[in-house]
Amino acid sequence: MKLAFIGLGVMGFPMAGHLQQAGHQVCVYNRSEAKAKDWAERHGGSFALTPALAAEGADMVMVCVGNDDDVRAVVYGEQGVLAGIKAGALLVDHTTTSAMLSEELAAAAKKQGVRFIDAPVSGGQLGAENGALTIMVGGAEADVSEAAEVLSAYGKKVTRLGPVGAGQRCKMVNQICVIGAVQGIAEGLMIAQKAGLDIPTMIDVLGGGAAQSWQLENRAQTMANGEFDFGFAAQWMHKDLGICLDEAKQQGLTLPLTDHVHKVYETLLEEGFGRCDSTVVIKDLASQKK
Repeated sequence: MKLAFIGLGVMGFPMAGHLQQAGHQVCVYNRSEAKAKDWAERHGGSFALTPALAAEGADMVMVCVGNDDDVRAVVYGEQGVLAGIKAGALLVDHTTTSAMLSEELAAAAKKQGVRFIDAPVSGGQLGAENGALTIMVGGAEADVSEAAEVLSAYGKKVTRLGPVGAGQRCKMVNQICVIGAVQGIAEGLMIAQKAGLDIPTMIDVLGGGAAQSWQLENRAQTMANGEFDFGFAAQWMHKDLGICLDEAKQQGLTLPLTDHVHKVYETLLEEGFGRCDSTVVIKDLASQKK
């Protein structure tokens, strides 16, 4: 298929590469032209100077940028995706955004005869590089079914959760569960370290019981070691939790844990830890030690 991929960050760069390797004809766009050129040289695809030019003639256009405003910047306007995409094409947004934005995009696309699905991903940079992402999708069944075969180039699991917006709401639940595990591990490690427990042994023991989780297996030791120069950045988790809290407010709900950790990230960002892995929340606890 002829595809376009908009946004070549730590996730988008390898995701677009998997599409090209799967035999599709991929044209990419990135705010940094140098990165787009680099991608084309590495993977053999092409690049365009605007999202509109990248989207011209494409059967599907994938977007993977930073936040709601970033998505609007590449989709709308004279140089945006909707200015170049053909009628009948499918627009796929992999960005983690508000569900309201997904509904807004679906309406804007429909006016031009373009279909839309929201498809946020989970699995981080490693999952993107290995083509093993979990993709949570909202949209019409036929559109999701059509997209699934293409998205399987980098998604080990592509699942429809419901209409447009359902994928984003599922991603919100994912992020809340992740930070719940991370915060719990951080607090547990404080006790373990204070008590002088052997951390690798403890992690191995807990991994065989009800406390087992991806976060425990992959992040507990690095948290204990004070290593945070990798993985999903704290600034992005802070953004995602803000989206969760906005959605909760719209639904008349309160999320005490999410609200607390969101404030922790806010403090950590102010202290310059925004680019650190999101497990850096343990630093907040460590700073409270007496």
